[in-house]
Amino acid sequence: MLIEINTRNPQPRLITKVVEVIKRGGIIAYPTDTYYGIGCDIMNKKAIEKIYLLKQRDKIKPFSFLCSDLKNISHYAKVSNYAYKTMKRLLPGPYTFVLEGSKLVPKIMLTKRKNAGIRVPDNSICLELVKELGNPIISTSASMPDGTLFFDPSLIHDYFQSRIDIVIDGGPVPGYPSSVISLINDMPEVIREGRGDVSLFI
Repeated sequence: MLIEINTRNPQPRLITKVVEVIKRGGIIAYPTDTYYGIGCDIMNKKAIEKIYLLKQRDKIKPFSFLCSDLKNISHYAKVSNYAYKTMKRLLPGPYTFVLEGSKLVPKIMLTKRKNAGIRVPDNSICLELVKELGNPIISTSASMPDGTLFFDPSLIHDYFQSRIDIVIDGGPVPGYPSSVISLINDMPEVIREGRGDVSLFI
């Protein structure tokens, strides 16, 4: 199913419709401030496993996930004063912050070191979905197993067909990856330079 949602003012009834599908274990594709993403409820292990199959990805590589704001992040990660101040300056925005995950994060979503990649994208559709669901949503780029990315929601819909329950058409996206910054032990490390400015950490 392909649903068009207004990026600036997401229609509440359409957000509710998508969230109902997520709650039932559904998989969605959605716009972000970087790429189109594929996601599900972080608390639904079966749905997460379906996304691993879709992406043909090794389970030792956890996906990052979306939170709605800093308060939401603090439930799912250990946030120091330094990390809080840093993220407050940059979020919402095109960054993935690597933090130590809390006990609320399912093991399948953590690295061996118990770390997690967390995003708060500058995209109203994502943020409204997470708020309404009440749990974070998995975040992985909408791509083929060979890494070829999709920028057009109708192509995502045609390629994945029934393997994705809902594809949200939220218009064009920038098409650049997020910058990935580790804030573990308050020692910032730029893991990947992407759309977000990393000059603060260099």
